[in-house]
Amino acid sequence: MSVVGFVQTLCIGANHPALPGHFPGQPLVPGVILLEQVALALRAWRGQRLSQVFEAKFVAPLRPNETALLRLSETAANGTRIRFEIERDGILLARGVVEGAT
Repeated sequence: MSVVGFVQTLCIGANHPALPGHFPGQPLVPGVILLEQVALALRAWRGQRLSQVFEAKFVAPLRPNETALLRLSETAANGTRIRFEIERDGILLARGVVEGAT
C-alpha cells in the first residue's frame, strides 16, 4: 500500500507552446507535458530529478486551462520508485511509476 507523499494542483495554460500542434482546433495537453509536471513535482518533493519512467498510462484527456490534481507516493519501503496519478474531478487522467535520482 502506498502513502501519498506529495499533492499539487496543475493547470496548463492555453498559451503553452506545445498546444497549437496537439491538436489544432481541439487542443489536448500532451502526455510529455504531464510527465514534465511529474518531474517538476518530484524535484519539489524530494529534490530529485526524474531518471526513469517505468510505466505511464494516459487514460483521459486534459484540456488547456483545466485544473487537475497530481499525487506522488512511494511504492516501496526504500522509496526508489514513485507512483503518480493525475486526476480531474475524480476522473483518472494518467498514472504510472517513475524513479528519481539525485
